[in-house]
Parts: sequence; structure tokens; C-alpha cells
Amino acid sequence: MRSCSLCIILGSLTVAVYCAPVSQVTVQDEQLAESYLKKFFNLTEETGPTVRRGISPLNRKLSEMQKFFGLHITGTLDEDTVAMMKKPRCGVPDVKIARFSTFGGSIKWKKNSLTYRIENYTPDMSMAEVDDSIEKALQVWAKVTPLRFTRIYSGTADIMISFGRRAHGDPYPFDGPHGTLAHAFAPSPGIGGDAHFDEDERFTFRSSTGYVLFIVAAHEFGHSLGLSHSGDSDALMYPVYKYRNPDTFVLPRDDVNGIQSLYGPNPNPDKDPSIAKPQPPTTPDACDSTMVLDAVTTLRGEMLFFKSSFFWRSHPQSYAPQQRLITNFWPNAPVNIDAAYENQQSDRIFFFKGHQMWAFAGYNPVPGYPKKITSLGLPRVVRKIDAALYDVQSGKTLFFVGKYYISYDEARKTMDPGFPKRVDETFSGLTGKVTAAFQYRGFTYIYSGPYMYEYDLRSKRLFRVLRNSYFLRCTNF
Repeated sequence: MRSCSLCIILGSLTVAVYCAPVSQVTVQDEQLAESYLKKFFNLTEETGPTVRRGISPLNRKLSEMQKFFGLHITGTLDEDTVAMMKKPRCGVPDVKIARFSTFGGSIKWKKNSLTYRIENYTPDMSMAEVDDSIEKALQVWAKVTPLRFTRIYSGTADIMISFGRRAHGDPYPFDGPHGTLAHAFAPSPGIGGDAHFDEDERFTFRSSTGYVLFIVAAHEFGHSLGLSHSGDSDALMYPVYKYRNPDTFVLPRDDVNGIQSLYGPNPNPDKDPSIAKPQPPTTPDACDSTMVLDAVTTLRGEMLFFKSSFFWRSHPQSYAPQQRLITNFWPNAPVNIDAAYENQQSDRIFFFKGHQMWAFAGYNPVPGYPKKITSLGLPRVVRKIDAALYDVQSGKTLFFVGKYYISYDEARKTMDPGFPKRVDETFSGLTGKVTAAFQYRGFTYIYSGPYMYEYDLRSKRLFRVLRNSYFLRCTNF
């Protein structure tokens, strides 16, 4: 390991990555929050005008953190905030409320040909798997820039890569299992560019049961090249770790914009057969009048709208819905779901995809799930659920399957007598397939394609037919 006279300077640029998965707010959570905000959001003990006015540094930093992660901004510690604090994440202390960001001050490599060296290996993976993961992680950045990486096997490389435990030769010791995963240093002489991985964590080649080394390394190498963190929840440089399939990974547009702001684009993307031109993943647009939502539900007072790998969360006190990746909040949940609903009595949210169902207590997985939908006692001919809603007044759940719907007794865990029934028997004017459903402020909303039908479930009266963007508050409508 190289010694470095610049360690003090680089301390503010160190990126300590990825802390691990949470429950109800406790004294321990409060202690965690204080430690978290000190480490990642520069919380300090202040005695000044803000304290005298009753606005503590802790409240201000909580609001700052909640704004960055798209949480409901309260300035107080709540379960959602604690849950986010316990997610695996990257720990740069000077997070900015922005899309991509750089370390500033033109901190970048002054050359395009960089070397790297793998100093040692983790026993979690074969040497070939580590080599492959590191090489592919570097190529993520080479594909979109003029940067080229050459491996060396001795001497000092621009990017030195190592695995270590606890104190491992720099001023930032690792913390044992289930905490920090790795850290890296911004470009500079000496230790700059180096990436260190915590040997007490379990790294994997492809499996989601550990931390995929390719994903962790690709994120770290972004820091090694000069990128700080992004506020875009889909970005590789977003602080929170999330599983991504290495075989299908494409660098998101925000990261492409960030790295190209430092080094420019790849000058020969089409001439080099080893460099595929990435197509950044598309995100659904709330203003798309033809969009068909996958599912809609509520959760603890918020409305959630699901589409593809994303969902919008809309809080009554916030005008603009926030778009987030499903796996950022429910890492074990499926994407492209068929249906979802919240049982407010049990404080659980259920997701359906194909013949399976997942249950979460807020954002925490419920043990024993996923289960097959046959465990609900529905007719065997039901292979998938198209939509679902929980009726607060009756305590029954309605499952929509094709042209029919089923009333399900949550207390007795059985289908009500007289069902299935045709959808159009109860919901007049609804002739197409039901694609989503939920209740809000006493009304029942049934989605069919790009339209939403507003009903009173008791009187079976249809009040309005609206675009599905109605609650998404698209500014173009």
C-alpha cells in the first residue's frame, strides 16, 4: 500500500461506500441518525441563531437528507428516514442536491491512458471472477469516454485495487461485517484513484445474495475518475447500493453526462467493436397520455403509482410526485408488477407478479414471502391478478382477474360467497380490462388503459372518467 502525504487533503474526497439494511424508530435509531448525519451530511454541534430559534442542526440536516433522497421533508426522524439510513450506500460526506456532480476544482486525470493493479483477492470469489468483475467495471466508463485502462502486475498503478479488513493502511478503517463496503479516492498523486474493498463483506460474481463486486467496483471507479454522488435515483453514482444484473447493465444517462463533463465522449464508439454504444434506460413519463400504469396503491398516507422498474410517490403535502426505482425502497420486490394494494389494518403492502405475491411491512419484507397466489384460496383458474384494492369500509379486498372480480375476506382468509362476478355488474361504464385500482378519500378508482374511472363503491355510481395522469399532476395537463 502506498504512503501518501496528501491523505489529509484527500480525506474530504474519500468515498466510503455502502452501509447495510430496518423497523420502528428506537433510541438506537436516533443514535444511528446522529452518527449517519455526522458522517454523510456534515452534522456539527452548533450553537448559533438557528439553535436559539429552536431549529437545531439535527433538524436542518434531517431535512437536507430527506430532500436529497426524495423523502417526505419533515425535519424529524421517522420510519421512512430510518429505513433509508439503513440501506447499503456510499458514504461521501459532502452530498449535493443535484444530478451528477464532480469533486470540483477540475479534479480529474490529466491523461486518458490509465493503469490499474489488483493487489490481492477476496476468498469469496475465484480469481478469474474478480479479474472479470474489475475489468468490466472499468469498461463501463471506457465505453463512453476516451479513457483506456491497462492492467499491470507489479509496481505502482494509477488505480491500486485491494481487499482489506478494519485498519488497512489509510486513515479510514473499515467497520466489520454489514457496514461500509468499500471506499475510493479522487484523482491525484499518491493514494488518489485507489479503491479499497472491505473483506468482511461478502462479494459475489452474479448472485443478489451478497454484494455484486462489479456494481460496487463500477461505482467506486466513478469516484476514482472524479465523480461525486448523484441525486438521480437511477444513476450508478446514486449513494445507495442496489442490485443490478451485470449481464444487462447499461450505464444510465446521468452517469454518462457526468463522466463526459470531465473527459468528453468516446471519439470512436462505432469503430471499436469491443465498445458498445450504450442506450440509457428510458424512464416512464407522467405526462405520457398513452401510458398504462402497472399498479396503483396507497402506503401510509401516500399514493404510489407503478410503471416498469419505477414508481411515483405522491404525498398530500407535496405537489410534485417523486419518481423512484422500486428496488431502492423494496430491494427484494419484483419490477413490472401486475398489481399492488395496502391493507391498512395490518399495515402491509402486497405486490403481485405472475403466480406470486410479496408482502412488506412498510419497506421491510415480511418473512415467509413470496408466496403463491393459490395460498389466498382463490379459484385454481386464477393464474395472475390484474389489479387489487382494499376497501377500508368493509375490510374486504377486491381482486380483478380479466372480466371478473373477487371479493376476498381478509379476516377469514376466504373468497366471499357469490363471487367471482363480472366487473361491469358493479362498475358501470367499464368495458375494458382493469389494469390498476385503489381507494382514496372515500372514492374508488378503477384504471382501464390510460383512463381512470371514479366510483362510489356503496352506491355503484360512476362520477367521472379521467386520464391516468390526474393524480400524477402532470404540468402539461
